Amino acid sequence: MTNITKLKNTVKKIFLKKGLNHNHSKKCADAIINAELVGAHSHGLSRLKMYCNRIDRKLINPKPKIKIKKISNSISFIDADNSIGFVAADIAIKKAIQNSKKTGIGLVAVKKSGHYGLSGFYAEKAVKKNLISLIFTNAPPAVAPHGALKSLFGTNPICFGSPTGSKIPFILDSSITMINRGKIRVAARKKQKIPEGVALDKFGNPTTNAIKALEGVQLPIAGFRGSGLAWMVDILSGVLTGANNAGKVKDPFDDFSGPQNVGHLFITLKSNLFVKNFMKEIKNNIKIIKKLPKIKGVKEILYPGENKFYRYKRNVKKNILLDQKTKNDIKNLLDH
Repeated sequence: MTNITKLKNTVKKIFLKKGLNHNHSKKCADAIINAELVGAHSHGLSRLKMYCNRIDRKLINPKPKIKIKKISNSISFIDADNSIGFVAADIAIKKAIQNSKKTGIGLVAVKKSGHYGLSGFYAEKAVKKNLISLIFTNAPPAVAPHGALKSLFGTNPICFGSPTGSKIPFILDSSITMINRGKIRVAARKKQKIPEGVALDKFGNPTTNAIKALEGVQLPIAGFRGSGLAWMVDILSGVLTGANNAGKVKDPFDDFSGPQNVGHLFITLKSNLFVKNFMKEIKNNIKIIKKLPKIKGVKEILYPGENKFYRYKRNVKKNILLDQKTKNDIKNLLDH
């Protein structure tokens, strides 16, 4: 068991050793430890070695010269200069928030970025300012387009955040696959099976073997509809931004041929843009849904984000339990 503050400082120290400045190192540590606290271990410390490996190989720029181009009072375009994704995303969501304060809506596109952890982490920053947010990012090939034999789309998460009039935000943060790729990587690392119906091996056969799933393809949610959503995200975060797309986003674990060049799109808007009593309306909306008759075994109808909020609240009072491999990774990164 490891103290949260101590662990966050350790992660920050590792990024400082890799050449990031104090501000950027703190942003990385905050996002990684937050993933652990909300129970998304696939997006937390299990990726720390990967980020450092890519910095060592000069595929992530530890000292980026990030350029922000103003398109209009609402719209900005960021060239992240192959920075680590946490830094690019933090700048982008803050810029989107700033733009929305001026005009009611903020739209920020990002190119030459990398994996930034959980989209919900950034959506929550907007929600705390009473803004609605939509976030899209593309990812390395994992999903075959409907009707194709080869994976091309990433798990391409879609995130939506909204104020609720309470301290618990509405945060829907979901990949377009039956299971996110990070969970399969964690299962492969721990030599655990994955659920049935989430992946095929390289021969097109259903598999519960995590390693074979990584070699094969992941299955999208809702069949061809999920494939369509993945394509939509690839257009919004890849084609629109000028980032890599159509299967060209580099796998951060396995592809060292160049920087990832991930694309992101951040949209924020004032919740009272059209109706002045939004908070009253959203509270009533949630109240109506929570009062619906429940199926057997369900104690309460929860909206997206509630479970994550409660997990964070529980875990922030505890120390973080690390597996041996993660402990070894952290020790080696500190030693070298």
